[in-house]
Amino acid sequence: MAASLTISRLLSPAPISLSTATTSRTATTSLASKFSLASVPLKLHRRSRPTSLPFSTRTTPISAILSVGQKLPDATLSYFDSAGELQTTTISALTSGKKAILFAVPGAFTPTCSQKHLPGFVEKAGELKAKGVDTLACISVNDAFVMRAWKEKLGFKDEVLLLSDGNGEFTRKLGFELDLSDNPVGLGKRSRRYALLAKDGVVKVLNLEEGGAFTFSGAEDMLKTL
Repeated sequence: MAASLTISRLLSPAPISLSTATTSRTATTSLASKFSLASVPLKLHRRSRPTSLPFSTRTTPISAILSVGQKLPDATLSYFDSAGELQTTTISALTSGKKAILFAVPGAFTPTCSQKHLPGFVEKAGELKAKGVDTLACISVNDAFVMRAWKEKLGFKDEVLLLSDGNGEFTRKLGFELDLSDNPVGLGKRSRRYALLAKDGVVKVLNLEEGGAFTFSGAEDMLKTL
């Protein structure tokens, strides 16, 4: 279902490790009498410079379930409101009788999502809403606390609603899971990147990226569909 993609700058330079050789001890002899730092040789090992890690080394078939003309499945998502209170909402509440743009990112704080995808929609929010968009929301398989921290880090207000699909319920129902569990960074199962336009809950436009690629799911692309 998920395809390969790359992510850079996920790791900081590796520190120098300090190892010591320890001496053996018996059950009848104390540690203090057998272990002396003065007599322990120190060995410094410098690690090689880390290289950029790919999002995933695994290539799996793409098997999306949702397509244009279908109704969005319902699911419950969470978010923090402008007063800092944790709230829940549903896909049906966000889309019923409305023109809605929902877009998803593989992960909060990741480079492309933070530098391009989400900021693009924040910047174009006014233009999108001027063209009749009632709901503009970003979805990620992260918990609501992470999503709030991400919003605070990027420093925008309420131009875009950040929704947590923490358990991946909505993502699974769409068939848009991105399996990154083979990645040592620990991303696990996330969402493929996409942007969709729904009218009264029915999908009219679906720009579904291959894995986490960012080619045609941005704000400018969605503006062209309105």
